[in-house]
Amino acid sequence: ILKGLHALETLQIEQLRKQMEEHQMLIDSIPDIVTSSIRTEVVMPPSSVEVVSATQSEKTEKPISNERTGLFLNDLLEKSFRASNTGNMQTYSVVVTRSEEKKKVLAPFHFNQPMICGAPVVLTFCADFYRFSQWCKARNAEPCYNNFLSFISATIDATIVAQTFAMLAEEAGLGICYLGTTNYMAAEISQVLELPELVVPITTITVGYPAETPAPTDRLPASGLIHQETYKEVDIDALYAEKEALPAMQQFVKDNNKETLAQVFTDIRYNKTNNEAFSKRLWQALQQAGYVE
Repeated sequence: ILKGLHALETLQIEQLRKQMEEHQMLIDSIPDIVTSSIRTEVVMPPSSVEVVSATQSEKTEKPISNERTGLFLNDLLEKSFRASNTGNMQTYSVVVTRSEEKKKVLAPFHFNQPMICGAPVVLTFCADFYRFSQWCKARNAEPCYNNFLSFISATIDATIVAQTFAMLAEEAGLGICYLGTTNYMAAEISQVLELPELVVPITTITVGYPAETPAPTDRLPASGLIHQETYKEVDIDALYAEKEALPAMQQFVKDNNKETLAQVFTDIRYNKTNNEAFSKRLWQALQQAGYVE
């Protein structure tokens, strides 16, 4: 028996080693355009830094329980699943990551942002037509959801659930942080999370008890975002005046050696080269998942 247990342990260690090697190969295969983006230093305004620090939770003192009572995670997720969705098909799934080792594997594909390993829980919200298609096949129905429209529908559903969860979590006293890097590295994240066909990661939210409560970040006036009956042109100067006048934003521009706030976005944060490269990578991820040819 002891020999058998030892052999099993040796096999498990070898499998873990092989898995880690495969993940390292994924990291090493990231093209130069991606690694250069990771290395790009963007000096963030104080408000953004505060939001990040608030999501780096007191993970050892206040872990988020799996028990379905009070403010706990499964309760919040279950409530978020009551959100509206396409045809009540619920074409979304959520992968919950608690393992410190798994977070370390995920971290490079989120550009090593500290909240991945700093928060007790990482939630990856996925567009998922796999489960529904499997049900169709089991009930003598032919699924027809390996197309771009179905991906968009599932993406909308996953996003609605993610935002519903975010609102519920914050109301319950938790801190959250969205990570947009999920779209950039969808193929690699899919492999790490072992996602089957027709399942694509859409967004990631880190969750924990906040160490502090930062001030709300700025928003544009609602008057420039609401259009009655038809879309109307707005006064761009007036709409962005308050945002551009914020001392934190003016310092943001100065720290990044730009003339205007807009240039920080177009030249550094979300520039043409990266947008095109990541668009190509996302399309390839959709091809691998079977949504497009």
